[in-house]
Amino acid sequence: MTRRRSAGGFGGTGSAGEGRRRSRESGGVREPEGPPADPEAAARDICLRLLSFSPRTRAQLADALRRKGVDDEVAEQVLGRYTEVGLIDDEAFARAWVQSRHNGRGLARRALAAELRQRGVADETVKDAVEELAPEQEESAARELIAKRMAATRGLDPTKRTRRIVGVLARKGYPGSLSYRLVREALEAEGTEELPDIPVDD
Repeated sequence: MTRRRSAGGFGGTGSAGEGRRRSRESGGVREPEGPPADPEAAARDICLRLLSFSPRTRAQLADALRRKGVDDEVAEQVLGRYTEVGLIDDEAFARAWVQSRHNGRGLARRALAAELRQRGVADETVKDAVEELAPEQEESAARELIAKRMAATRGLDPTKRTRRIVGVLARKGYPGSLSYRLVREALEAEGTEELPDIPVDD
């Protein structure tokens, strides 16, 4: 008995004539099956994948969508919806960033503000977040940093030592006047007799 070939259906090959006709109609290239990808669904997927790794600001997600070629209107719809439901919260992001980076890296308000602005956080939100860091917290962190650097620079000329430590604090965002005062106090506590007189700028 001769087995009949299926003319269609799931897993069928159809007739040779039908195959040649479909090939001609598609220019010899197999066309993708199913409807085109939903741009909004694609944008949601991009955002969720990024948020699953770590919190992101709205601006960071917008940049990611733009790089992926997502239409601005579609991106705005998705970002707006995620902001409404709390998946995007720049204020919470900023507060958490300030505490994490201050406690972990000893960064001062100036450096923290710069980092938040680089991530697209609005100026008013940045201001509110860094102001939650009390001056006493900032000074305490600066003293800890100074104590570590004092141990590492012991034996150096007091002026050179002061410049190095003040430079470290400056890179972490501490004002020059605060840094210089605290370094002088640390040198006095060590018994340094000739304290350096170095002009500093804030």
